[in-house]
Amino acid sequence: MARLTTLKPRVQVLGPRLAAQPKPSQPEGSGQGLYTYRWKQARLAFLRQHPLCQCPDCAEGVKRVTAASVVDHHEPHHNDPVKFWDQANWRALAKACHDRLTVKHDGGFGNPITPKG
Repeated sequence: MARLTTLKPRVQVLGPRLAAQPKPSQPEGSGQGLYTYRWKQARLAFLRQHPLCQCPDCAEGVKRVTAASVVDHHEPHHNDPVKFWDQANWRALAKACHDRLTVKHDGGFGNPITPKG
């Protein structure tokens, strides 16, 4: 049976590296400042009104029935509070659909950057 003391040397080696984590590149409050308790409540209310994924592949249950769990902005808000809170700019998406669309539009995995829509 392995003894926990065998892990101790590794923890001691990693300790200084873990303590020296780089600080976030964005100043505190930028970007994440809009995602407050008020946003969480608005997001939950929107998902209650739109429980199915609204992506083009699902079409809110017309093509495929998938539960929505993410509220996405059609047009990126770029920390503009007016665009951020404009519910006409919101759509309910399943997490998998949101991740797929984000990779496609943001140029992940070598994809060219394309406008959202």
